[in-house]
Parts: sequence; structure tokens; C-alpha cells
Amino acid sequence: MNLQSLLGNFALILFVLMVITGVVWFLDVFFLSKQRRAKADAALAEFDARVAKLSGDGIKTDTGGRAALESRLMKQPTWIEYSGSFFPVIALVFFLRSFLYEPFKIPSSSMVPTLLVGDLILVNKFTYGIRLPIVNKKIIEINHPERGDVMVFKYPKDVSVDYIKRVVGVPGDKIIYKNKRLTVNGKEVSYQPLPDYLDEETLTYYKQWQEDLTKAGHKILTDDRAPAFVPNPDAFPQHELCTYNAEGFACTVPAGNYFMMGDNRDNSLDSRYWGFVPDQNIVGKAFFVWMNLGNLKRIGSFH
Repeated sequence: MNLQSLLGNFALILFVLMVITGVVWFLDVFFLSKQRRAKADAALAEFDARVAKLSGDGIKTDTGGRAALESRLMKQPTWIEYSGSFFPVIALVFFLRSFLYEPFKIPSSSMVPTLLVGDLILVNKFTYGIRLPIVNKKIIEINHPERGDVMVFKYPKDVSVDYIKRVVGVPGDKIIYKNKRLTVNGKEVSYQPLPDYLDEETLTYYKQWQEDLTKAGHKILTDDRAPAFVPNPDAFPQHELCTYNAEGFACTVPAGNYFMMGDNRDNSLDSRYWGFVPDQNIVGKAFFVWMNLGNLKRIGSFH
């Protein structure tokens, strides 16, 4: 599933804006404001001398113009005023999105029924480690993704694109997907049938299951019309660790990589097709729907 943030590479745009407004703010605080102060002091000294001379000559003057003169001379140029106002806001947003929480929008159905088209979700950026923004390089180790996590990551075939899937295999796992049933490290995952799921857009029913990949479990969909085999998988890096047949596939997850699948199993292009997700591609853990304009009942946490 392709996730789109509000703008293409919003983090880079924010960073550039933060640098530009920050430089202007710094110059104003440490240089330009001092120059304005010096000019204002000189003008005020001249004003005071003129008033004193007129008073000495017995001419009464209106000293109220002194404050207006100082205010006019100390006023920031418009471009500096706006930059100074925007800098702390931009810096705060950049910090929050880079190190704490980032919003995304779900545009397609590969994670149905867990996440629906139009869901606006929050992603925890620090739970899998602190990473430098823009380059996405991990600098502080915290936790590792676990089976069952819903994770956002950079699409291995195009790292400018963010994807979201569920972690079904961690480094070292042996994953078997046979006749649309998972086996992990020799242990079959249990499936409990649920009422069929109606796709309201296509008016199509899909089989719905409770998949107990973890203790919490989660819902998945399968389509009886879709084949069990994986058609035309890519020759992705380390594809020799996977074997495919008419009933499905088997993969051993290499070190430093993760195997991802969508909950809408027969309507998801995922690791079955384009391979493993390296650790350096991780963006964060999705955990909360904060808005869906078409369905306010969607707001809340998910697993």
C-alpha cells in the first residue's frame, strides 16, 4: 500500500524552511536587531538634543514623538518579522514529525480490514530507534519490530515512497505460506472464521479470519477467487532464500530484514512479490487512527 503524506517529501521541505527561517532569525537576534538599536539610539540622541535646544530657547515641544520614532526605527522589516514568527513553529513541527509522531493517509485497501481507505493514522517514529531525519539513519537503538506490528517503511524498490504492511517475519524466521495459511518456524498459525466482510465500494464479499500470529491476534481477508500461488514475483535481493510453488511459498528472513504482508492477503503487493524490508528502510510503527472524514467511528487505536 502506498502511503502519501500531505506533501511529497514533506520532511525535506520542512527542513529547508526551518534552515532558511532559522538563519534569518539568528541574523536578526544577533546582528540586525543590534544595528536597528544603534540607529535608533543615534536618532533618539539627536531628537533629545533638538528638544533640549528648543526648550533652552523657551520653545515648548511635544515629546510624545519620541516613542513613535523609536517604535518606527526598531520595527522589523516584514520579511524578518514573518521569518521570526514561522521559525519556532516550523522547528517544532519538524522535531515532532522527525522524532516522535508522523501522520499518514491510507489511500488503498491492502490493509483492510485493519485500516481502511481514508484513514489518517499516526506513526510512532521512536519506538524502533531514533533516526536522523531525511537520511533515515539510526543513531540510537531502542526496540526491534515484532511479528504482528503494523509498520511503515520505505518501499525497497523506491525509497521515496512509504508503504505500510504487517510484520509476519523477523530476522531468522522461516515463513511458509501454504494455501493461504501461515506457518512460522514450524508452528502453524491458527485461524478462526469470522462473518464475511463486505467491501462497500465493490459490493463484494471476502472471507474474514482472526489470525493469531500474536497473542492479540488480528483480522485478515482472503478471496476464494484468487489463486494460492504468487504470480510473477520479482528477482529481489536475496530471492534465493525463497521458494515458490503452486500452493504458496517459503522464505527464510535474512539478518537485518523483515517480511511484510498486507492484511487483505489477496489484494496486497508485499514481500511475497518484491522481497524483504531492510532495517534501514523502517519509518515507524503505526498505532492510531486519528481521523477518517468519511467515518468518525474509525478514530482510535488498532492492532
